[in-house]
Amino acid sequence: MRRAVPQPAEGIGISTAEVPEKQPTEHVPEPAEEPEKRPPGHVRETVVVGVLSVTAVLAAWCGFESSKWSGEMSTAFSQASSARIQPARQDGVANAARQADLTIWGVYVQARAQRNTALATYVERRFTDHFRVAYQAWLAQGEPTNGPFKMKEYVPPGTTEAAAADKRADARFADALKFNQRGDNYTILTVLFALVLFFAAASTRLGRTRAQWILLGAAIAFLLTATVILATFPIVL
Repeated sequence: MRRAVPQPAEGIGISTAEVPEKQPTEHVPEPAEEPEKRPPGHVRETVVVGVLSVTAVLAAWCGFESSKWSGEMSTAFSQASSARIQPARQDGVANAARQADLTIWGVYVQARAQRNTALATYVERRFTDHFRVAYQAWLAQGEPTNGPFKMKEYVPPGTTEAAAADKRADARFADALKFNQRGDNYTILTVLFALVLFFAAASTRLGRTRAQWILLGAAIAFLLTATVILATFPIVL
């Protein structure tokens, strides 16, 4: 069976005129954002952060340079110690040559004392080249009692080499002392940078603004002084 659809009652129809019209909403302007206010002491804190950052970098650089110069010092001391062996070796060569010349010279003097001209001539022909130079200079000065060995012309083999090697060893030893002083200078400068860190950090713990700025100014003064000194130091990489 088909069900009857109920018909709307008369007079109950909905008129579009009866529907209230939606009133346009008025645009309310949003309140303008107020600029963010920085807390008191913002500038001072920014300066403190900058001082601490720069000081930390420079202090690390000083530590690096101090260690590098310490390495250079150790190398120079080692080379100086090794160079000391060469003068001793060359001195041994010179002493051996001098001993040989003394032996020949003793025979020559004895032959002359015994008026043995043949033996004296034989020995003279066997003088070493370096001794012959001194011997001729000795004769040219009228045979002074000091003997040829005291003549400045007498330079046995190894004498010049020993002096040069000894000079090189002294130079490397002096370099080692200089490198040690440079490393100490960087270490002392690290202490100065530590004072900068102390004053900068202490400035943030005081209650009065004036006192904070005074300590911060002292930190900046120490930082500038240490930086100028650092610029005069030699560097090694």
